[in-house]
Amino acid sequence: MIRVRLERREVTPAWLQVAIPIASVLVTLVLCAALVRAAGADVIEAYRILLLSTFRSGYDVQDTLVKAAPLLFTGLAVLVAFRAKFWNIGAEGQLMAGAVAACFVGERTFLPAVSLVPLMIVSAALFGALWALLPALLKVRLKVDDVVTTLLLNFIMLYGVTALLEGPWRDPKSGYPNAPSVRIEAEFPLVPGLGVHLGVALALAAALLVWWMMSRTTLGFRIRAVGHNPAAAAYAGIGVGRVILTAALVSGALAGLAGAGEVGGVRFQVTSDLSSGYGYAGIVVATLAELNPLGAVPAALFFAIVFNGAGTMARATGVPIYLADVIQGVALVTMVAGRLFATYRPRLVRPLAPAPAPGPEATPSPLAGRGGGVAAEGR
Repeated sequence: MIRVRLERREVTPAWLQVAIPIASVLVTLVLCAALVRAAGADVIEAYRILLLSTFRSGYDVQDTLVKAAPLLFTGLAVLVAFRAKFWNIGAEGQLMAGAVAACFVGERTFLPAVSLVPLMIVSAALFGALWALLPALLKVRLKVDDVVTTLLLNFIMLYGVTALLEGPWRDPKSGYPNAPSVRIEAEFPLVPGLGVHLGVALALAAALLVWWMMSRTTLGFRIRAVGHNPAAAAYAGIGVGRVILTAALVSGALAGLAGAGEVGGVRFQVTSDLSSGYGYAGIVVATLAELNPLGAVPAALFFAIVFNGAGTMARATGVPIYLADVIQGVALVTMVAGRLFATYRPRLVRPLAPAPAPGPEATPSPLAGRGGGVAAEGR
């Protein structure tokens, strides 16, 4: 009976690193086709609307790029942390921390108008970084599980923002729990020729900067070394704790910039639903990109297309809009499963045939060990 054995690869081929994410997306769409059929819609037509409706007009393209920006920021935040084995599940809270800081700065009337946008960007990155630093300190100093702390801090930040919206920031005229709007001078300018706000350009620049940092700098080498083997990195003289703290600061700053983009370029205020799950979606983006900063760009764009097209698909075919969330979750599972083939190579193993039983002629003589038989006895 033929068996399949997994052998560890010494080097993963470059073509396989590209093929696995593409195959994961295709498998995801095939698996989710069952849900489309269950909703009574034609699979081809539903997917055509889902994936192509965002390219019908220039406005749709701009809206997709705007949606992709926070996904790219949070994807970059997650991949930097994961590369250092700091399991940052808290990009959602760090995004909200950055949004609160950006909104607070953007509504200040005593600040010069020309300084508002730069200060919003810097303050959002700073507060996002500080919110990520807390679980990193707990991990390094007290060995507290970073998955638990980063996840729980999301809810702390969410309820903290809710307290602000229901309290000091409540609109005194309407009574709605919305933060004050930022000044007009604090709204992000549009990028010439693209018609999208500054946050989109910052997200693309951040992808290039993170790629350069991870592949061309000493810090990037240290982060990769710690993530690959912390014990070996420590033996080589790399401060593992310091690298984890630095990676957490960079990760939180990137997630905070996503919050600044939403406040300065989209909402112009903080609302309770400002994030819309961008922090958690960043985990899927980073995984689909195989923790590659440049790969995060098409991954973020793909999910932006899915999220934007889901509404149009739901109205046209009756398929629930929540299919976008299902695609996101299934893509994560298929990508994790696909990573198995990047690390291991399947081999077909044919079991060895059993050795034949010895026949009577092959039975050794009891006297063979004493000189070779009866002739030896006669001597």
